[in-house]
Amino acid sequence: MSNQMRQIAARLKGLRESLDISVKEMAKQINRKEDEIIRYESGEKDIPMSYLFDIAQHFDIDTSTLLSGEEPRMKSYFLTRHGHGASVERTKIYKYRALAGGYKQPKVEPFEVTVEPNEQPFFLNSHEGQEFNYVLEGKLLFRIKEKELILNPGDSIYFDSSMPHGMKALDNQPVKFLAIII
Repeated sequence: MSNQMRQIAARLKGLRESLDISVKEMAKQINRKEDEIIRYESGEKDIPMSYLFDIAQHFDIDTSTLLSGEEPRMKSYFLTRHGHGASVERTKIYKYRALAGGYKQPKVEPFEVTVEPNEQPFFLNSHEGQEFNYVLEGKLLFRIKEKELILNPGDSIYFDSSMPHGMKALDNQPVKFLAIII
């Protein structure tokens, strides 16, 4: 696990402890298993974005605070220049760049996501809300429940993100897409 993910794990544990919530109570509140929370907080297991969204929504904090450790301050606008923004490499396959990380209490969470080519099976996740993905570069195999779709540059998909979904880069090339989580 990367140093950045260990820092996120420490922030998650620190948040729970500062709220004086036991692992058991946290599991009950966010409808997760206790051992899963322990593995995320210890840095033993990759922390999916869906988990970070669940924590952020439940405790009414910004996802970017969990990612970067910094509290957003902007209320009127926040500019993210090309190649900038809080970046998280969840695994060697998925990289997220927060595009509204400095805006206080955004109504949506926009990310630039890069998916590297790999031979691993689909990693499916789900989270509350809805999601819009717009492919910028590359060819993406998108799976939602049992349905597989191929998206090319300029293609987009809007979906109920509580349904299990995942993506893979095709043609041995990375894929870059805009993900807006609502």
